[in-house]
Amino acid sequence: MLIQLKHIDKIYKAGQVDVPALIDINLQVERGEFVAIIGQSGSGKTTLLDIVGCLSRPTSGEYWLDGDHVNSLPDASLTGIRNRKIGFIFQTFHLLARKTALENVQLPLMYAGVSRKAQQDKARELLTRVGLQDRLLHYSNQLSGGQQQRVAIARALANSPPLLLADEPTGNLDSQSGKDILALFEQLHHQGQTIVMITHDPLIAERAERRITLSDGRIVADEPAYQAAPVLG
Repeated sequence: MLIQLKHIDKIYKAGQVDVPALIDINLQVERGEFVAIIGQSGSGKTTLLDIVGCLSRPTSGEYWLDGDHVNSLPDASLTGIRNRKIGFIFQTFHLLARKTALENVQLPLMYAGVSRKAQQDKARELLTRVGLQDRLLHYSNQLSGGQQQRVAIARALANSPPLLLADEPTGNLDSQSGKDILALFEQLHHQGQTIVMITHDPLIAERAERRITLSDGRIVADEPAYQAAPVLG
């Protein structure tokens, strides 16, 4: 079991008013699964991703990630968990404009204390894996949106994390680039990578093997993607 959430609640304060964002979330994700979390705006998708990604703590409940009881860890330990165990892929890529594709992918390895030669070798290997072996020395403004997202995926894989978290990874891409990125996710999944992807699009969610639907902070469906019900309210 890679992810286990038990009775997770997340409550935000709006003045004197409690605003529940997540309510009694119970969720397990096995190693090697490709899971899509889907729901309308305000359903709690991003809040759930923040908790799974150790960017936010739940108000109550238990969270276990790869054997670690995340709730009980201090902030410094959570930083280490994020660096070692989670690769993040965002809608807006978050590449450093003044660094090449190769240098962007090297960054997590540099922070992990890997030697410069090993950084370069690993970054080249990963960029080749995502089909960018001929773009190693290109800067982000020399790359298409789909190519930038491939660099971001390579960077997310740099420290061989057991979990990839993708937040609307095709949201800023044209239709063909989006299809290419989803095909890359499917390839990574078939190679054993665990992927949790946030999306509002049912067609994108169907590319995963499992679809979890959120509505008003609750899980209202958890089923194989190919037979998932329409998004609720």
